Amino acid sequence: MKLRHWRRLSQILCFVLFLFLFIKTDYSGSNELPYAVNILFRIDPFLAASVSLAAKTLVSLMWPSLIFIGLTFIFGRFFCGWICPMGSLLDGVHRFIPQAHAANENRFRSFKFYLLVFLLIGALLGLPAAGYFDPFSILVRGLALSVYPALNVLATSFFTFTYQQMPEWINMLTEPAYAFLKKTVLPFQQNHHDLAFVSFFILLAIFILERLERRFFCRSICPVGAFYAIFARFSLMRGKAGTKCGKCRNCMTVCRMGAIDEERHISPLDCNLCLDCVDMCPGNKISFGFQQKNIPRPAFALSRRTFLSSLALGTALPFFLDTRTMAKSPDPYLVRPPGALPEKEFLGRCVRCGECMKVCIGNGLQPTFLSAGIEGLFSPRLHARTGYCEYNCTLCGQVCPTGALSELTLAQKHVTKIGNIIFDKNRCLPYAKGIPCIVCEEHCPTPDKAIQFREAQMLNDKAEKVWVKQPYVVDERCIGCGICEAKCPLPGASAVRVTSAGESRNPQNSLPAQSLPY
Repeated sequence: MKLRHWRRLSQILCFVLFLFLFIKTDYSGSNELPYAVNILFRIDPFLAASVSLAAKTLVSLMWPSLIFIGLTFIFGRFFCGWICPMGSLLDGVHRFIPQAHAANENRFRSFKFYLLVFLLIGALLGLPAAGYFDPFSILVRGLALSVYPALNVLATSFFTFTYQQMPEWINMLTEPAYAFLKKTVLPFQQNHHDLAFVSFFILLAIFILERLERRFFCRSICPVGAFYAIFARFSLMRGKAGTKCGKCRNCMTVCRMGAIDEERHISPLDCNLCLDCVDMCPGNKISFGFQQKNIPRPAFALSRRTFLSSLALGTALPFFLDTRTMAKSPDPYLVRPPGALPEKEFLGRCVRCGECMKVCIGNGLQPTFLSAGIEGLFSPRLHARTGYCEYNCTLCGQVCPTGALSELTLAQKHVTKIGNIIFDKNRCLPYAKGIPCIVCEEHCPTPDKAIQFREAQMLNDKAEKVWVKQPYVVDERCIGCGICEAKCPLPGASAVRVTSAGESRNPQNSLPAQSLPY
């Protein structure tokens, strides 16, 4: 078997493992996830550096990334060619996307280093943007928020059609197939997400960029690749063309990373060890090994002016964040998941991977748009009208790869307050129209019921005096799960809303000491 066939086999196996873990990031009848579904993010050294800089401490959850940094010192950027699921996808679709330029132009190769500097400095000073460019965050978020739910809609629609319209003998085949897919591949439920189209088109854009150059994202944008390239410069394994190279240019043509120049020097900054050049060399003149002598270490072809500009931009932008109105008056309806760290720490650690939203049983976790600023884009928030936070679920903390959401026990979850509710008396039926309604209290999951009633006499729509039970909230009991807002029977906006008031993570957002009826 040729060397590149081993590499392809590795890519296939790693991608299948990635899909397996992605599918298993779901509720399966238990509050425990049996697999390390977040391991892909924990082996990412760029995210490890970004999260640690933002947290101003080493984040222990990210220690597996050190293993791959060590391996990069030995084998170079092998991760990009043998393991990375995004790279495997790009290699898979390459043959279907005609290129507009030659394969080895590398016109924007240095950009990824400038971007890396900007992102790391920004993370250190309070502008966490790593998740917007990290390939794993882009891939998982795009799949979780758009592609996977769309596939479930397609599958459900197809099997519903066959069940309703096809003869019985066809249903005898399709129904077992649907049951098998539901058990193994399809999600626990049909989720709906904000920013689904945005997530999809960001992912799609990476594939469209293949038109410019093969693996354009990997060559010119990917900060993970840039991070690995820094260590790959000192790697022990190096590639070299023989002294009697026939100058056929086959190696330059097949190199997916443009790592081979006109002099047949193989740059470890770009080479991802795909080994296509070895197999395609007609004279077997290219070799990789640990004893390659007289091979100079490549320099980073960076412009000092552009480098300093990236450094200055990453330094300056975070200070503008505190000049916005939201710095003085945050959105009161921005409710974070249970276990979330204080807001700045939470945003610094959150990598916008979307795994907590994918695994949310109530479909209440949604990506934030601009209510938390540009630094909060795609971070999770509770949108209770869409769904609620299940009282006996702690899955979001289990899948979080960086500790932005602490992993809580059920006992801790039951007393963790993510917010509080308020009633809109202009819409609530017992207040506004004198119509009896106790739906919110019926669904309240807390043992002593955070929603209570008081009898009140009022005029109904017919000007008749009636006695109704009007709900109010007991602050000390409410945890802000949002099920009352989700289940409110009114069409459109709910008569009860969850706010961040009283959240456990922020003592400055505490409620008055004595409960007040709202």
